[in-house]
Amino acid sequence: MGKQIRTEIEIRATPERVWEVLTDFASYPRWNPFMTQVRGTARPGERLVIRMQPAAGRAVTFRPTVLDADPGRRLRWIGRLGMPGIFDGEHTFAIEPRGDGHVRLTQQEDYRGLLVPFLARSLDRRTLPAFERMNQALKRNAEQARS
Repeated sequence: MGKQIRTEIEIRATPERVWEVLTDFASYPRWNPFMTQVRGTARPGERLVIRMQPAAGRAVTFRPTVLDADPGRRLRWIGRLGMPGIFDGEHTFAIEPRGDGHVRLTQQEDYRGLLVPFLARSLDRRTLPAFERMNQALKRNAEQARS
């Protein structure tokens, strides 16, 4: 069984600026209300260590593997709970130029595995709002003038 959650936001910034904010993991504790800590490098094959704080839930740490890191376009990783097929999540940030210095950022996660039916409601109640909070915070950060 599978499930997808997806959010989109328009950002008044270049794809390069959004990528810069998205991949500056060291700054996440200062601005990101969802992924409060990320260690690692946005490079295919690299393992990240991510501390997530879902809305109205307990913080969790997981260690996904980066699948794709295309600067200014896409960052994608896969995380698993235990063995493959139990609860796998493929997370994607897609940056799409919209013209006039704007981009559309799409954040989505595709879940697969045996536990998905049991966790689907929690994903809607806790994870989806956390995606939306992160999108808003990323927008604010990317649209700020760099000093």
